[in-house]
Amino acid sequence: MAETTASTATTGRTARIALCGVQVLLALFFAVASASPKLVGHSSAADSFATMGWGDAGMYAIGVLELAGAVALLVPVLQSVAAAGLSALMVGAFVVQMTYFDGENAVTPLILLVPLLVIARARRGHNAELLRLLRVRHA
Repeated sequence: MAETTASTATTGRTARIALCGVQVLLALFFAVASASPKLVGHSSAADSFATMGWGDAGMYAIGVLELAGAVALLVPVLQSVAAAGLSALMVGAFVVQMTYFDGENAVTPLILLVPLLVIARARRGHNAELLRLLRVRHA
């Protein structure tokens, strides 16, 4: 019986460490590979947003949302909300890829969506703490 409890504790700890690692990797991806080109106005991002008719304002707005989500993935009380928000962005990115770019890179947002949804669910316990903090601020 004690052996089973120790094994379960080890498995739980390993899962938490793995989830934390995935969060860090996703935060780095969203900050460096996704938000940065938009925020510096790199031609690859600017051309895509011009094709969609969203221009620089749309490009910078999406870049800011991605960077904010990346940072929030690393803040315990914001992790679930950040993952949910980035998931919504990935659904939008999938629709955009299918609509404007003939599905050329549509699989990328779908691949990112899976771990984001896992994080949103696994870290949902922090939502109660976030609500408590917001209520205290407005009281």
